Amino acid sequence: MISKETARRLDPAKVVDSALAIADDEGPAAVTFRRLAAQHDVTPMALYRHFKDKDDLLAALGDRMLTDVVLPEPSDERWDKQLHKLLTAFVTALRAHPQLADLTLARILVTDPGLVMAERTMELLTEGGFSVDDAAEVGRQSFCSLIALVTTDPIAREVSDPVARDDSMRRKRAALAALPPRKYPLVAKAADTLICPASRDRYYALGIEMTVAGIRGVLEKEQ
Repeated sequence: MISKETARRLDPAKVVDSALAIADDEGPAAVTFRRLAAQHDVTPMALYRHFKDKDDLLAALGDRMLTDVVLPEPSDERWDKQLHKLLTAFVTALRAHPQLADLTLARILVTDPGLVMAERTMELLTEGGFSVDDAAEVGRQSFCSLIALVTTDPIAREVSDPVARDDSMRRKRAALAALPPRKYPLVAKAADTLICPASRDRYYALGIEMTVAGIRGVLEKEQ
């Protein structure tokens, strides 16, 4: 039996904090009610007062990441420049949780922060010249692409141990460098960059710029 005192002291926001920390370090599979209950000195049943199951808890993690998106204020800049800043804000929030970024996709049209972001995105796209339906499609695919940009971050996907990571990078680099230069001259020459971007900031900046440039290209083609 869960006492009223236990229910009062269990803060669901702190449970989400703990779940985020575990998932960031070990992946979402490591998040369990039993582990979280032990961390918060309650029984697992106490968590069910706030989260009906693990899927519900993971949804709350997605909501938290969307809450962390700091949307830029509307300005007099061109629509595409404002869109670039909005998408940058989205990616910035996800970069802190690369293993969990895909949890946000299903929550964008469910939670208030996600809906505000979606509405603002469509405002900018329709301002640029897209129809409402096209803005919806372009916006959805843009968010999907940027989520994938984060989840496939080649640095974040490497093992966290520095020594093991260096060994892994060295093996991959050596494998590409050993390719027949006459058959794969450019791949062999760019081995370092192909294995790992020289700058994570550059990696993300390029991904966002390509997304916005692609949106402009689609619009120009349709006009």
